[in-house]
Amino acid sequence: MSSTAYVVEELTAEELDGSVAEFAGLLADTVNCGASVGFLAPLEPEESSAWWRALVPELAAGRLLVWTARAADDGRLAGTVQLRPAATANGRHRGEVAKLMVHPADRGHQLAGRLLAALEERAAASGIRLLVLDTETGSPAERMYEAAGWSRVGTVPDYAADPMGTLRPTTIFFKSLVG
Repeated sequence: MSSTAYVVEELTAEELDGSVAEFAGLLADTVNCGASVGFLAPLEPEESSAWWRALVPELAAGRLLVWTARAADDGRLAGTVQLRPAATANGRHRGEVAKLMVHPADRGHQLAGRLLAALEERAAASGIRLLVLDTETGSPAERMYEAAGWSRVGTVPDYAADPMGTLRPTTIFFKSLVG
């Protein structure tokens, strides 16, 4: 394992718009290496780019927050995570964590944990008190969330197809950001 340093930062809509191709590459590499983040393999660059491009207005409107992890030496995108604050009046205290991805070449540097910690800190500062997420049961991500203090709610069988199209169970997690 190298001693690569990474910088974790919140992204603006303009920054995402200017680097859609880079994000599309991260998504495609992540999916094509087996991560279950809502897409089937092989993920084509056009589909991946279109998906990221569609997020720019969401980010600009504040309906979505995105963080990046970049290698400090060359600025290459190594990971990302998203937070979707709830929009309903009775749910403004909660948000959903989505699309936590670390490039396969950058795994093993605790980037997922660092991205999650940045998201949690910003969420708490914004008044969000409760976070929820789902992840493929039995995946490395499931173990990482447990290690990061997330609480398991339960498992839903055949919830989503993995990148190869096989239906897999999904585990639902939550984390309270209150003291």
